[in-house]
This record gives sequence, C-alpha cells and structure tokens, in this order.
Amino acid sequence: MARLLGIDPGVARCGIAITDTGETMAFPRSALANDETLITSLQQLIADEGIETVVVGRPVALSGNETSSTKQADALYRELVDALGGLLVTQWDERLTTFEAHRSLSRAGLKAKQHRDHVDSAAAVIMLQNYVEGHHAD
Repeated sequence: MARLLGIDPGVARCGIAITDTGETMAFPRSALANDETLITSLQQLIADEGIETVVVGRPVALSGNETSSTKQADALYRELVDALGGLLVTQWDERLTTFEAHRSLSRAGLKAKQHRDHVDSAAAVIMLQNYVEGHHAD
C-alpha cells in the first residue's frame, strides 16, 4: 500500500509527517526548512518513502476567514501540484493543530522552550491523522 505525506507549512519550517503503509497512523519526521531547498527536499522524501499522496495543511482563522498563513499554504500547494506532476496533492483544514501539538508536547513532559524543535512535525502528525481518519470514515 501507499504512504501519505503530511506537510504543516510554516514561515521558517514545515512540519512533516508520514503514514504507515496501511495509511492508518501518522508519524513525525524532522521538519524541513521553508527555503529554496524545500521542494527538492520534499521530492527526495517522496521518492525515498514511496509517497502517493501529499496532504498540505491549510490554516484558516477560527472564523473560517483566510489569513496570510492561508495564502502562504495555498502558494506551497500550487507549487507542489506543479512540481510533483501526476502525484495527488490535496489540502486539509489544519485549524488548531499547532495548539493541540503544544498541548500534547506539554503532556509528554517537554518544557515550553523544548517545543520549538518538535511542534511543527507534531502539528503535521495531528493534521495528517485527522485527514486519514476523515477519509477512512467514509
């Protein structure tokens, strides 16, 4: 079976998560710098891991309104659609995933200053797991 790649776009870093081959559980990977090497790094990860679907988090305000982060995520989505050819690239609402990630890291015993190294990929895991559960509920 295929694996899914989840991306939680951020200004400096993008959180990364990948599912198991059964597409039931999402696991964190190291965040990637959101710079000129991002697309190449993602293409390599996709090839190495046998990814067939890429899920890009789409942050919107609690009100549902778009923000500057939404526009940035939409731009990354469009860039990935162009760069990845026939690979399925989709977007998924990621409202509150960063908040949930901080809360989860705190419950795991990490101090707030330790969150920075883990929160991006933890948020990607939550977003990708929500996507998986939403699609397997159908």
